[in-house]
Amino acid sequence: MTALCREATTSRTAGAPAGTRRLRSPSLLAGFLVALVGVTALAGCTGNGGDDRRGGDGAPAPSATGRPSGSDVPAGSSEHTLTVDGRERTYRLYRPASLQLTGAVPLVVMLHGAAGTGEQAEEAYGWTEEADRGGFVVAFPDGLKRAWAASELCCGQPVRQGVDDVAFIEALVGTLRDRMPVDPARTYVTGISNGGLLAYRLACDTDLFAAVGAVATTLAGECASPAPVSVLHIHGLRDETMPYRGGPGKRDNGGTGRNPVKIDGPPLTELMAKWRAVDDCPAPTERTDGPVTRSTTSCPQGRAVDLITIADAGHQWPGGKPNPRAEQLLGLEPPSTALDATAEIWKFFSAHPRPAGS
Repeated sequence: MTALCREATTSRTAGAPAGTRRLRSPSLLAGFLVALVGVTALAGCTGNGGDDRRGGDGAPAPSATGRPSGSDVPAGSSEHTLTVDGRERTYRLYRPASLQLTGAVPLVVMLHGAAGTGEQAEEAYGWTEEADRGGFVVAFPDGLKRAWAASELCCGQPVRQGVDDVAFIEALVGTLRDRMPVDPARTYVTGISNGGLLAYRLACDTDLFAAVGAVATTLAGECASPAPVSVLHIHGLRDETMPYRGGPGKRDNGGTGRNPVKIDGPPLTELMAKWRAVDDCPAPTERTDGPVTRSTTSCPQGRAVDLITIADAGHQWPGGKPNPRAEQLLGLEPPSTALDATAEIWKFFSAHPRPAGS
């Protein structure tokens, strides 16, 4: 069913055509983890906010180049709503004050983890600072009830309510492309835990994104025929929620009860082998520096499938902001300082745009 959407904006300034939907396979982490959980440009999706410099169809007036002008996209952080499939969805958008929207700009979609929010992800993972340095826009969408539906049995209330989070992210990307000159070849998705599950689901079911950055997560459900995509996966070897060796984690309840959570992913070695097969990649090379091991693969058309593991890290966003109260409440380790996951993911993204002609 096509998602119908409308968009409204509330700005809180902090300073000065979407991809094709693929067949969706049936079947993300709902347990309460502060660990960052995380469409085609639909005809009839029109803006419901902004200023008086909008075109007659509700979209921002195009610039002289014919691209969306971005005239109603404020600098800094802003809050927005989008109605998809009859549900009001919310997201935050960060545009660096120094970023001019006169040419095509990269977009990163950051998906929080279970029990997280877009605001929490914006504050905890350093993406706004990275955007200031790298010159790109970041969207921080909110999962309903602080969770995402990434498979038929995970996770939480979005699964029980039949929420289509793939449609939400498709509509979000389509809306942002209508409002500003987002570069389709440099549109990326990243997520942690439950949000990482949705990032992989988007890679399985759409061709929206040039690359995926997955942290402390796995693949939930079927993924029969994904389109080629560059993948960077970062994982702690002590993660008990999404075990490196695969299988159910400590928060798995078999997909039953009020908040279903079934996370029975493959070993990470098998998951990376799957994406190497999709991208027609050779065998990886590996090197270790202290607790950090990097397995890297250069693939045809400039794609890559990389895995970074941290020996002493658990279920966390390495380099993220510590939250001692939540860590104690949820039984989580503080973020590892052996790696800055945000900087690593942006470096990977910026090196792997969508290949020309694909």
